[in-house]
Amino acid sequence: MDSNAPIVDLPASARWRAYAISVLGWMFDFYDLVVFAYLARAIGKDWHWGADFNRNKALLVGITLAASGIGGIVFGGLADRFGRRSVMAWTILIYSLSTGLCGLAPNIVWLACLRAVTGLGVGGEWATGHALMAEIFPKEMHGRAAAFLQAGEPVGVALAVIAGLWLEPRVGWRTVFFISALPAFLVLLVRRHTPESPLWLARPKRAFLAPYKILMRDHWRPALQGWVLGCSKLGTYWLTYIWLPEYFMELEQSGHANAHFSAIRIQFILVAQGGQLLGMLIFGYVSDHFGRRPAFTVYSLLTAGGLFALSQFGDQMLANPQWFWPAMAAVGFGSGCTAGFGALLAELFPTEIRNTAMGAVYNMARAFQFVTQMAMAAIAAYAGIAQGLLLAMGFALVTATWVWTFRETKGEALA
Repeated sequence: MDSNAPIVDLPASARWRAYAISVLGWMFDFYDLVVFAYLARAIGKDWHWGADFNRNKALLVGITLAASGIGGIVFGGLADRFGRRSVMAWTILIYSLSTGLCGLAPNIVWLACLRAVTGLGVGGEWATGHALMAEIFPKEMHGRAAAFLQAGEPVGVALAVIAGLWLEPRVGWRTVFFISALPAFLVLLVRRHTPESPLWLARPKRAFLAPYKILMRDHWRPALQGWVLGCSKLGTYWLTYIWLPEYFMELEQSGHANAHFSAIRIQFILVAQGGQLLGMLIFGYVSDHFGRRPAFTVYSLLTAGGLFALSQFGDQMLANPQWFWPAMAAVGFGSGCTAGFGALLAELFPTEIRNTAMGAVYNMARAFQFVTQMAMAAIAAYAGIAQGLLLAMGFALVTATWVWTFRETKGEALA
């Protein structure tokens, strides 16, 4: 195990400066990743998708998530070779500019290509930020540092909801994409004000492919464990939040909703994001105190309960819309366990391959969501979005149990 000496040598002000810049990078990373889901209805209307809407939306979301797996693998190795700070700047530039260029897309083929490039940048940024946080904060704060960083996720989604459901009707979906290129200016902050990881600076210098060889030879078991956990947890997340707009539209079209319900559905989605933000901020303390495994389990069971209510009792809740508030809050708060991936994965792998391993494991799990998105499109075609949420609930139950195959890493120093 490494001592904490390099971390102590880094001033607290530098740590929190790195955190502030990293959380902005992750917030806009996630915004760019999900904003298409809330613009899809307007794009489909302009391009006359008609009955192909669900299939096209699932395909484009799936392509983006699949590309993030490639980005995670490639940029993870680059960050272990060239440093956390440099690669963070590269990935922010890639996902920002490619999202902005989506506003110029003339058809679905070009849009798919640009969303794939966005996925490449998104996949690289996540692991780089989390590796940096784990390496500059002391071991007793790993859970909180990861959770505080991941808390940028629901803020990014909330911005995407507002951009898609409020701003887009006023300015158009192309303008929303153009505005989404502005986070590219974060690169200046990264280059000027983000410290490099002391642990990375002290590591042995290796060839670019060396971390991949070490990962496959010596650490394939925890990598496989992490991949399964990521597939299940991210399966719950992406099946839920990408399809909430269509879920509420499906309920409205059932004939039982009133005009007031249509006006407040954006509030339901934002409540879920607020619940997730709170859940993430609390998750860091829970996992640092009680352990990673019980924290994942409790949160995932809460998510499963909320999804079951939405799936099976949506029509009944339309008669009493106030019941949507606790269901959405449960789904949102429980989703906060995604805040635990950064600390958990960082603690499983040594510094020389940490970014490579984290990027590959987490983003290959995100790439698997191409499969889950196409499954949702098929379920929606035959049974409806509400029944598709049962698949998300099933993944939540897998997460609650699979996490117990891991050793408990709470309080471990980084290796």
